[in-house]
Amino acid sequence: MNWLRDLYDWVLSWAQTKYGASVLFILAFVESIFFPIPPDILLIALALGHSSNAFKYALLCTLGSVSGAFIGYSIGNYSWLTATGEFSAFANFFFDSVPGFSVELYESIRSLFVEWDFWVIFTAGFTPIPYKVFTITAGAFNINIMMFALASIISRGARFFLIAWLIWKYGASIKLFIEKYFNLLAITVTAVLIGGFVLIKYVI
Repeated sequence: MNWLRDLYDWVLSWAQTKYGASVLFILAFVESIFFPIPPDILLIALALGHSSNAFKYALLCTLGSVSGAFIGYSIGNYSWLTATGEFSAFANFFFDSVPGFSVELYESIRSLFVEWDFWVIFTAGFTPIPYKVFTITAGAFNINIMMFALASIISRGARFFLIAWLIWKYGASIKLFIEKYFNLLAITVTAVLIGGFVLIKYVI
């Protein structure tokens, strides 16, 4: 997996250039469709370099991610399944070529959509699962597009603005915590959100 580490380093290197903010938007955009490196790493690097712009970077990251999410949704909606409900050649290409994207993971997310509908997207921004799996599966499952948009904005925005706030508040001292424990924190938040959904669905 040396190529993946090289790609990671290449993404990180943009933080030292004047194009960092533009690349952050592009990275967040393509990560919602196929790119294997999450935008968080560049967001962290940029925010550490210019903490006063941390929330600006979080906004750029959110806009890029949500914009890309619509492309991912369209792929799922129009190109993922054949008329008979089987995976298209395009879908099989994704499964074979895009790191972190597998039939097993797709089926797991699809089963969540069966159970929770668009509510799943609210948790998507707080899981270590690649966001593109959620966007494409949402399109394939024909989730309501307006609800998808709303949930994407909230979930992705919450993730990126949380990272920006932590860096703005604590500076470089929080970097190791984010890199090491953010996924654990995200899973905890996800568990709380799912608990809320259970309450909404079965109690209220």
